[in-house]
Amino acid sequence: MTENVLPAEPLMPPLQVMEMPEQDFDAPFRDLNAPASEPPRQMALWRFLAFSPAMLATAALTWVMQGWFAKGGFMALELVLLALIAFNFFWICFSVSTVVLGLYSLSKRDRSRPSDKPAPMKVALLVPVYNEVPWYVLGNVQSMLEELHARGGGHSYAMFILSDTRDDTLAEQERLSVEALRANLPPELQLYYRRRAENTGRKVGNISDWLRRWGAGYEAMLVLDADSLMTGRAISRLTDALSRDPAAGLIQSFPQLIGAQSVFGRMQQFANGVYGLALAEGLARWTGHEGNYWGHNAIMRTRAFAACAGLPLLRARLTGREKLIMSHDFVEAGLLRRAGWRVRFLPRLGGSYEETPPTLIDHILRDRRWCQGNLQHLNLLGARGFFAISRFHLLHGAIGYLMAPIWFALLVIWAMIGLGEEASVIHYFSEANPSRPSWPDMSEPRHVLVILLIYAMLLAPKLLAVLALAFTGGKLSDYGGPVRFALSVGCEILLAVLYAPILMVQQMIAVFRTTFGLQRGWSPQARDGGQYGLRTLITCHALETLSGLALWGGIFAGLISLWLMPIALSLVLAVPLSALSGQRAGARGRGWMATPVVYSEPRITRTARRYRENLRRYLEAGFIHPAE
Repeated sequence: MTENVLPAEPLMPPLQVMEMPEQDFDAPFRDLNAPASEPPRQMALWRFLAFSPAMLATAALTWVMQGWFAKGGFMALELVLLALIAFNFFWICFSVSTVVLGLYSLSKRDRSRPSDKPAPMKVALLVPVYNEVPWYVLGNVQSMLEELHARGGGHSYAMFILSDTRDDTLAEQERLSVEALRANLPPELQLYYRRRAENTGRKVGNISDWLRRWGAGYEAMLVLDADSLMTGRAISRLTDALSRDPAAGLIQSFPQLIGAQSVFGRMQQFANGVYGLALAEGLARWTGHEGNYWGHNAIMRTRAFAACAGLPLLRARLTGREKLIMSHDFVEAGLLRRAGWRVRFLPRLGGSYEETPPTLIDHILRDRRWCQGNLQHLNLLGARGFFAISRFHLLHGAIGYLMAPIWFALLVIWAMIGLGEEASVIHYFSEANPSRPSWPDMSEPRHVLVILLIYAMLLAPKLLAVLALAFTGGKLSDYGGPVRFALSVGCEILLAVLYAPILMVQQMIAVFRTTFGLQRGWSPQARDGGQYGLRTLITCHALETLSGLALWGGIFAGLISLWLMPIALSLVLAVPLSALSGQRAGARGRGWMATPVVYSEPRITRTARRYRENLRRYLEAGFIHPAE
């Protein structure tokens, strides 16, 4: 597949072409250049410890709850309810066991120190952009290049801005910004720019076009997003890790969230900063060499990626039409591993950053795109040659969205249960039916304890992950002190509980939009977000609001259990909660739910912000001057 490129490309190096064949999902593939490698020691044990507790806990809960419905034999609706509960509970328990594994791993200090010096590598840093704000992207680029220059070392780096921008004005600003920075950078730092005439294949096509035309000149490529920011130390350590492991095809870092100022953004950033590392460390333990790829802030061996990860169009099973693989990263990781290359995850690397959507609506819009791509993965579960864990990654991504309609179905059935057999929606509408389900009495202590256990398991990953601070040298003073940290934890949990039912409904909408073809392709992500008008808020959250009102009506009528009151409250308040999500997290100072990246801001983020502001001023003034 060859894309058209604008005729004049004075800001690119000479062509260094290589082949990138499309892979066949119906035939296994082994790259003869991939060195043979053994799985990490104790990998079977790590996976046993991750999956077995979740399966045992789910089996125990299912056994207990089936006794609730055993009276008079099982009805179809009872079996459906039991299956839904068991399915959801397994994934909840699996998150808990992964966090526990991560805590154990973090408690064991890694004393291994590589003795061999990494061989120098020639690395391309790729920044695909599509209608992004030029000064934002180039400010980040300049700060990363300068950190690499100051750090030195044996590796050499070149930065490529790979533009698919459709707006000619933005594209001209991109070109002017690159020219200004090139004129001001030290000679040994290389910055290039290419704009495609057509964005064929979107991001996948953008990267593959670079690989086919220039990839042969570089041993490795580090893929970044438009909002990605990595320290020189993090980039160097990723390169060192790839150099020392000749069997590694891809190594993924763990990006920390930065830059959040809104309530919703701070909630996400706090969860990522406090709870994320324990979950990521547990994930790294049980995935081993079958890790995953999240599309950015990861380094790859160029020849391995080109030889093994070329993506064909995916044929839909129902319509037979060919479509672009949207969430390409999971699939590319599976293809690399299928070919014999290791896919590793280094969560403790540090210095890898990205940003998060600032409002609930911005998050929903991004989630709709991700849902479309992740549900496509169901069509690839039977691909030939994939490792079992690679298939699990594909399934897990899809399940993350399919859980939403499952939770909603549970909510509807529970609402039908009501207060017991004599005060339920089912009884109200079918009093003459002698074969009604024998619903559990939610006033019985043993039944209440089981429900509380399920709720506790939902919160357990967060509460357990707080312990990671003790193993990573974290200090409560980095979060504003013990009192402020405790308040921030409570605030994050409260907001997460309030937003969860809203996100459940929105993800269910995303699943149905994708299923019925209403989600059409991708749209560029809004980096800045902002406040939305009342009309937009009401339109976006109409279903949640109506569902909440229906629940409240059933509660006041005595037909629906009081246990559903928190969910009803969240749904009926969807519009004001969405409006709250975009408010600043504190009028003064550092605000609520602040993490160490707020209290002690990394130097690279301060530098990037200064460069972005300089470039913005020069571009808005109608000319470019080298940023100082």
